[in-house]
Amino acid sequence: MSRVNTVLTDPPSVSQVWDFDIAIVGLGYVGLPTALAFRAAGSRVLGVDVDESRLASVRTGSVDLVPGDQLRLGTANAEPEGWWLTSDVASISRARAVIVCVPTPIDAHAVPDLHALTSACSAVLDAAVPGQLLILTSTSYVGCTRDLLVHPLIARGLQPGVDVHVAFSPERINPADEAFGHEEVPRVVGGFTASCTELAAATLGQYVDSPHLVETLEIAEASKLLENSFRAVNIAFINEFASVCRELGVPVTEVIDAAATKPYGFMPFRPGPGVGGHCIPCDPHYLLWQLRADRVSSPILEEAMNSLAHRPQRVAARVGSMLATAGVVASRARVVVLGVAYKPNVADVRESTAIEIIQLLSKQGMHVSFIDSHVPSIRLADGQLLAASSQEELLDADLVLLHTRHEDTDLAWLGEHQCVLDATYTLPARTGQALI
Repeated sequence: MSRVNTVLTDPPSVSQVWDFDIAIVGLGYVGLPTALAFRAAGSRVLGVDVDESRLASVRTGSVDLVPGDQLRLGTANAEPEGWWLTSDVASISRARAVIVCVPTPIDAHAVPDLHALTSACSAVLDAAVPGQLLILTSTSYVGCTRDLLVHPLIARGLQPGVDVHVAFSPERINPADEAFGHEEVPRVVGGFTASCTELAAATLGQYVDSPHLVETLEIAEASKLLENSFRAVNIAFINEFASVCRELGVPVTEVIDAAATKPYGFMPFRPGPGVGGHCIPCDPHYLLWQLRADRVSSPILEEAMNSLAHRPQRVAARVGSMLATAGVVASRARVVVLGVAYKPNVADVRESTAIEIIQLLSKQGMHVSFIDSHVPSIRLADGQLLAASSQEELLDADLVLLHTRHEDTDLAWLGEHQCVLDATYTLPARTGQALI
C-alpha cells in the first residue's frame, strides 16, 4: 500500500495557524523514535517531556537509539528549525496534531499504573484547542481513549469528531531492531468517528507507508493487547517446552529450527530467562485487570503470565542446584551475571528479569556481580545501586549466568570447564554448561 498523501485540512470553522505539525508528548523509547520519524519526513515537530534530564539527554544525543535514529537525532539537533524540545505541556496548543507516547507500566502487584497516562491526557486536554487531532498511542485497556480523551472533551464543551478529532493508534517500536524501518511497519488506526480515523491515518501517513484503518477506537486498542498477549502465551509455552526437551535429552534449539522449516502454520519462538521491557510483561495485565472487573477469566493468558512471572525463580533455583552439584556452598558462591538488559543490544533494564534474579541469588547469601557493555549500573528493589564489574570478575566466578547476549558480549573470558548457565540458549554445547 502506498503512503497516504491526504492533504491535512482544518475544519471550515477553524482558521488556526499552526506552529508545528506534530507534538509528541513523552520522548521515551516510543516517543523519541516517533518524533524523529516525523521530522525525517519533513514535519515540524514539537517534542514534549516533563523530565528535564531526559530533554538534556536528547539535546546532547546521549540516548539509547538504533544507529539510524541516532543519525536522525543528530540531524534534527543540528538543524533545529522545525525541531523544538520543551517541558512546557501547554505549548502543544500550537501543534496541529498531538500524539501521546507515555509509559503504561504495572506495579509490584501486576496492577496497571495509569498515573503517567492520565496525567499526560489531562495536560493535553487542558491545552486542547479546536481544530486539533489527538492520538493516543500508549498501550492501555479497551475503552481508555473514550475514558481519558473523548468524555473529558465533551465535558469541556468540545465535540469529538467535530471540534477536536480523536484516535487511537498503538505504538509499534522494537528497540534495537533495524530490520524494519519505522516507515515500513504498518500502524493500526481507529478513530472516534470516520473523519477522525481518516485524519489520523493521513497524519501518520506522513511517514508510515501502510496505515491500517479499523472502524472503532476499541478495535485498535484491543489489537495491541492481542499482539503482546499472543507473544506472552507463546513465550511461556516455549519456555515450558525447553524444560521438556531438557528432560528428554533433546536440544530444544535444534527442535525449533527443524519445526521452523515448515512454511505455514508455525511461528518460531525462543526460550530464555523470562520477559522484560515495556510490552510483554505489562500489556497483557491491562487486559486481565479489565476482565477481572467484569468477573471474566482468561485461563490460558492468566497461566502464561503466571508462568512468565515465575521464570526468574526457576533460573535462580537452577543456579542453586548447579552450585550444589559442584560442591559450592551458596553463602560462599561468587556468581557473575553476563548481561542485565531486558534484550540484546539495548541499555533498557525495565522489567528485566536479571534484576529479580540477582536479588533472589543475593538473598541466598551469594556474592553476585554483573557485566554489561550497555548498562553501567542497575538499581535493585531495595534501592541499592549496583555498578557493573569488569571482565576479570569472570575468572574467579563459581558460576556464570549468561542472561543477555549483546552482539559485543565477549565470551572469550569463559573457561572451557567453567560452570555456565546459558539462559539465552545460544551457546554451542560445551563442558560445564547447563540450560534452564
